[in-house]
Amino acid sequence: MKRFLIVALLLIASAWPVQAEVLPKPGLFFDGLKRLCGKAYEGRVVTTDPADKDFAGKRLVMRVADCSADTVRIPFSIDEDRSRTWVITRLSGAQLRLKHDHRHEDGTEDVLSQYGGDTVGPEQWTRMEFPADAFSKTLFQEKGNPASVSNVWALELTDTVFAYELRRPNRHFRVEFDLTKPLP
Repeated sequence: MKRFLIVALLLIASAWPVQAEVLPKPGLFFDGLKRLCGKAYEGRVVTTDPADKDFAGKRLVMRVADCSADTVRIPFSIDEDRSRTWVITRLSGAQLRLKHDHRHEDGTEDVLSQYGGDTVGPEQWTRMEFPADAFSKTLFQEKGNPASVSNVWALELTDTVFAYELRRPNRHFRVEFDLTKPLP
C-alpha cells in the first residue's frame, strides 16, 4: 500500500504544471518607445532643484519623431528652443544607448553634444539608466563641466508617463510627459 501511495504521488507531481519564471523580453522598453513614434506630448518639471528655475513657466514638448529598427530620436523643445534631441539606440543584446544631440539654429552641432551613456544591465520593463560613458566624461572635463562626469540619466516609460531624468550628487532633474494626452 505504501508503495502504491508513493507511486501515485510521484505520478501526480510529475503531471502538475510547472510555472516558468516570466522574464522581460529584450526590446520591451525600446519597442514601447517606438509605439509612440509620430506623437508629441507636453511635459512638466516635477523636481524642485533650484537649477530648474529656468524651466519654470516654459512649454516642454517631446516629439517621438524618427523611429528605425535600432534608433528612436526624440526632439525635446523648451518653448521655441528646439536644440535638443534624445537619441536612443538599441545595441547588441538587451542594452540601450542614450545620447544628447545638441544643435544650433543653423543645424551645426554644439561643442557640448553627443554625450550620454549605455545601460549597464539588461533592458527593463519601465526604467533604463544610463551612466555617463568615457566619451562624455572626457567631454565634460574638457569643456569645463567636471560635475557632470558623475551624471546618470534615466528614461521611464509606463502606459501613462514618459520621464527623462538626470541625477548626480547635488543635482536631480526630472521631466514627466503625460502620454494620455497626445498633442495635435
